Amino acid sequence: MKIKFKQRVILGYYKARIRTIGIVSPKKAASIAFDLFSTPFKSKLKRVVPPVFNKATPISIQQNKLTIRGFKWESTQPNAKIILIAHGFSSYAYKFDKYVIALRKEGFEVLAFDAPAHGNSDGKKINALIYRDTILSIEKKFGPLFGIIAHSLGGLAASLAVELLDNQEKRKLVLIAPATETKTAVKHFFTLIPSDPKIINAFNKHIEQIAKQPISYFSVARVARTTTAKILWVHDQDDNVCTFNDVKPLLTEQINGLELFITKGLGHNKIYKVNSTKEKIIHFLTSPF
Repeated sequence: MKIKFKQRVILGYYKARIRTIGIVSPKKAASIAFDLFSTPFKSKLKRVVPPVFNKATPISIQQNKLTIRGFKWESTQPNAKIILIAHGFSSYAYKFDKYVIALRKEGFEVLAFDAPAHGNSDGKKINALIYRDTILSIEKKFGPLFGIIAHSLGGLAASLAVELLDNQEKRKLVLIAPATETKTAVKHFFTLIPSDPKIINAFNKHIEQIAKQPISYFSVARVARTTTAKILWVHDQDDNVCTFNDVKPLLTEQINGLELFITKGLGHNKIYKVNSTKEKIIHFLTSPF
């Protein structure tokens, strides 16, 4: 994954700061590292509003004193099923306009939100817990959600949310290149910010203290093995962000309700943009249980 010049500068600053503070206090250095881990990079490029978003009704929720802004497309069909679109880290809802169009054609009511610290929403930090709780708040105010289409970090957050919902067996979850194992994400993070093992250990403990859960809790694979929701998992073999190696163990398991759709050559982001993926997802959502 290419790192832009500004990102390299920021990483250089944090490397030096974490290394220096870690000599005295690995715990404090770990807290600073987690702050960086939870901060999305925002592009200065102007976001172009896709035409379909001009047809949406602006909606919002209040989450931890922040306004989380989204869009709603109502269906002309009575009692239409509701689909939520959840984007990934450093992304935003506008990127999924083709899915909005396709879902509306099938008669679904569609919701799409910019996650905290993303797009039009308030906030400066995001992590799986913040995102999970945002999805749960969306469910409470606008649900029940029949399905969720989620990419990358959104996939992890959606998985953690779904396992806390009632009537999971009546729901569908679409995971596109999800952040499968947080322990892998942490390992990758510390290849960018090389640190003393004491800092890395303190970092993992910091996450566990915040979540009151072990690192193993933050696992899409774990949820896939335990939820009764029906899951379509789309992943590319050449994904260098959310590695395919974390998905491989699932290929030989017989997991009830899980369908895997494996591609090659699409990577982490192109995978959700191609028509073959979109068509597979729409077919999954419109098919009977």
